[in-house]
Amino acid sequence: MFRQIPVTRLILSLIFAYAFSWLTFSNDKVFWYFYTFTVLFLMSTAYFYAKIEDELKTIHYLILSIAYGALMYALLLIGYKLIDVTPFTSTKSIHVFAKKFGPTSIWHYLLLLFIIAPGEELFWRGYIQQQLKKYLSPVYAIILGAALFSFSFVFSGFWLGILAAFVVGLILGFLYDWKKSMPLIILSHITMLVLLFLLIPFT
Repeated sequence: MFRQIPVTRLILSLIFAYAFSWLTFSNDKVFWYFYTFTVLFLMSTAYFYAKIEDELKTIHYLILSIAYGALMYALLLIGYKLIDVTPFTSTKSIHVFAKKFGPTSIWHYLLLLFIIAPGEELFWRGYIQQQLKKYLSPVYAIILGAALFSFSFVFSGFWLGILAAFVVGLILGFLYDWKKSMPLIILSHITMLVLLFLLIPFT
């Protein structure tokens, strides 16, 4: 019974996350409202049930977050460049997805940087990954956690985005397990988004 309660809670949290992900991607007109609501709920779940770790000094995680944020951006950029030279793939789907769901106004960027990015990390790395580590080795917990995170984008129909989310989830998962600092992975995520959408966008 002691072990069943966390497992049930974990499964219910995932069901909720995927159900609202489906609703979120079903209508681009309400995407930002639904996704923000979803992330806020998931963030509150993480705060309530998870122990959020922070074992790095501020200066250390500021430097590392810029480095790892830039690394993730560089990997996404390399993937983007390779798509057009690979047979049977095209960057067209990326442009279509960005036009449909990408941030287009100031409040979109504010939500993305200050609610969505922190909320995703608190839930997927701070809660889901840590719960999985109770039943799996850290490596398998990180891989499964990244897969579960990427699966939340399945309902978008954007398979390149699912792959990108998996890669980002792996990097942030290993980084959190290594450095045990939630501010570090949140700022790494934000750094990647700033580069991707504001400073050096692909599209």
